[in-house]
Amino acid sequence: METISENISTFLSFTGFANATSGHLIMILIGLVFLYLGIAKKWEPMLLVPIGFGILVGNIPFQPGFQIGIYEDGSVLGYLYLGVVKGFYPPLIFLGIGAMTDFSALISNPKMVLIGAAAQFGIFGAYITATALGFNASEAGAIGIIGGADGPTAIFLSSKLAPDLMGAIAVSAYSYMALVPVIQPPIMKLLTTKKERLIRMKPPRQVSQTEKIIFPIVGLLLTTFLVPSGLPLLGMLFFGNLLKESGVTRRLANTASNSLMDIVTILLGLTVGASTQATTFLTPKSVLIFCIGALSFVIATFSGVLFVKFFNLFLKEGNKINPLIGNAGVSAVPDAARVSQDVGLHYDKGNYLLMHAMGPNVSGVIGSAVAAGLLLGFLG
Repeated sequence: METISENISTFLSFTGFANATSGHLIMILIGLVFLYLGIAKKWEPMLLVPIGFGILVGNIPFQPGFQIGIYEDGSVLGYLYLGVVKGFYPPLIFLGIGAMTDFSALISNPKMVLIGAAAQFGIFGAYITATALGFNASEAGAIGIIGGADGPTAIFLSSKLAPDLMGAIAVSAYSYMALVPVIQPPIMKLLTTKKERLIRMKPPRQVSQTEKIIFPIVGLLLTTFLVPSGLPLLGMLFFGNLLKESGVTRRLANTASNSLMDIVTILLGLTVGASTQATTFLTPKSVLIFCIGALSFVIATFSGVLFVKFFNLFLKEGNKINPLIGNAGVSAVPDAARVSQDVGLHYDKGNYLLMHAMGPNVSGVIGSAVAAGLLLGFLG
């Protein structure tokens, strides 16, 4: 009987109930919130559902030594997490983004790239804030990229500059990307007048197929000659776009934008969520990163909208830009552009801003990758 009781006691000591801590329970609750927002509220479900479930997976309590946890050598989750740690999931995501992105709005109105550039002030504002709060230069650079509203870029840069903070940075970046429809509209309304919100922009000109083919080639050469350290992201982004626009590689473009993108998103979301293991994730630094991440989004939205208002001072009547598209300079494609559209339609039911907003939105993708390359070049 003693042997049976000892076996039962040993079994119970290995269960999650015996090894659970308050930290595990807190993180499981956070994971459930992510799942609720993704499923019930439909806020970025493609991101929040895998990440939310990953948080649950990563916070099942266990005793070390069974090669179960994501940070244990030889565990299956650990091998899957290598795509995040080594930074090869983000370029594959960028390949898919390029293969499903239409750069026509940017090609037809190149000055929209300035709005995308202005919104990157969120990155450098967050960098300065993180430095002031005691993070070292590399950590501050990795945290700052949250302001670009680009989860894959945040993972790529943090894997190079601050691997120990990668879980907090990745979850923060994806969380605020999902909250773009909540964070941005109040700021956009605060910074604009009713007259500015009613500005109607000229329809974008028709872009030829030749221009669409030339754009990724020229874009690659210009951006990577300027910032070679951004090549893994920018190279894959423009390659994916060329697959789409060339007209002769549709099957490859479809694979990159559908099957491959879905597979990598599943693996990336699940492992990023699982990396929030309470024993390594729940720290004061993680809380600070979440606060700085929120600030960076606010700064990015402020700078994008205010830049358009400033730019309009130099444009003739009839050529002015609606400041409501300034928020779209962040890299959250196409959610930020949809926010521009929704807020615009609230004030004028016939003012469709989506195509105009896609210009700064896609330039924000390029801008965040360039900014990551600059930070990596200076701090790496």
